[in-house]
Amino acid sequence: MRVTMKKIYMGLTVSLLMMASAQSAVIDFEDNVLGADSAFNNNASVNWTSSGADFLYGYNYSCCWSGFTYSNKTDTTTPGYLNDQSAITGDGVGAGQDSYAVGYLDTYSGTPLAIDFGGSRTVQGSYFTNTTYSYLAMANGDDGNDPAFVKGPFGDGDFYKLIISGLGVGGETISTLDIFLADGDNVIDTWEWFDLTGLGEVYGMSFAMGSSDSGSFGVNTPTYFAMDSLTVVPVPAAAWLFASALCLLGFRRKLSA
Repeated sequence: MRVTMKKIYMGLTVSLLMMASAQSAVIDFEDNVLGADSAFNNNASVNWTSSGADFLYGYNYSCCWSGFTYSNKTDTTTPGYLNDQSAITGDGVGAGQDSYAVGYLDTYSGTPLAIDFGGSRTVQGSYFTNTTYSYLAMANGDDGNDPAFVKGPFGDGDFYKLIISGLGVGGETISTLDIFLADGDNVIDTWEWFDLTGLGEVYGMSFAMGSSDSGSFGVNTPTYFAMDSLTVVPVPAAAWLFASALCLLGFRRKLSA
C-alpha cells in the first residue's frame, strides 16, 4: 500500500509540474497589427501589450521615443538614429514571423526600459539581436554622424552588453544577468537565443546597457536592442503548494508507517 501511495503522490506531483510547463507563453509580438515595413509610434507615452505582458512606449521632448516599441522594419543598411527601429536581421524569428520588439534606453528621459508580466513568471529565455543603428556603429564605426560619435570598428577588448534584471512584485531588482551583443569584433547580426532561467521567479524584467565605448556622459554605443520570442512560464502558486503538500503528506506517511 505504501508503494502504491508513493506512486500516486509522485504521479500527481509530476503531472502538476508538467501542467505548469505546458502553460508557457511565447511573446512573439505578432498579435499587434502593423503596416508593411513600419513600427509602432505615438505622440504620447502609452502602454501596449503582447501575449499578456505589458510594455511602456515613452514619448519625449515632443519628438523622440524611448522604452519599447514593436516593429517589422527591414532596413539593414542605413546608419544613424533615423533608422533606429530596424533589427539588423531585417525580420523576426522564424518563418512567417515578421514582428519583433525594439528597446531603447534613453537615460535623459528617465523612461524605464521594463516589462511587466502581471504575475509571477519563470523566464525561459528569448532571442536577441542588435538593431541596424547599433550594429553599424559597432561593426563599422558608422553612427550616421560625420565625424562619428562612436568608437569603431570594435576590436579586441570591446564589448556591448545588456544588463537584464529580474523584478519582484514591488518592482525591486531581485536578480541580474548579463548577455553580450558584441564581444570583440564579434558583433551579433543574427537572432541568438539566450537562456534567462537564472533570473528565477520574477514579476517583470528591466534592461540597462554596458559598453567598452563609454565616456563621461555614459555609454556612447547606441543603447538599443531587438528582441523576439520571449518565452515565459507562469508560476501557478496553488499548483506548487498542492504539489508540495502531497510530497509532505507522503513523507509523513512514510515516517508514521
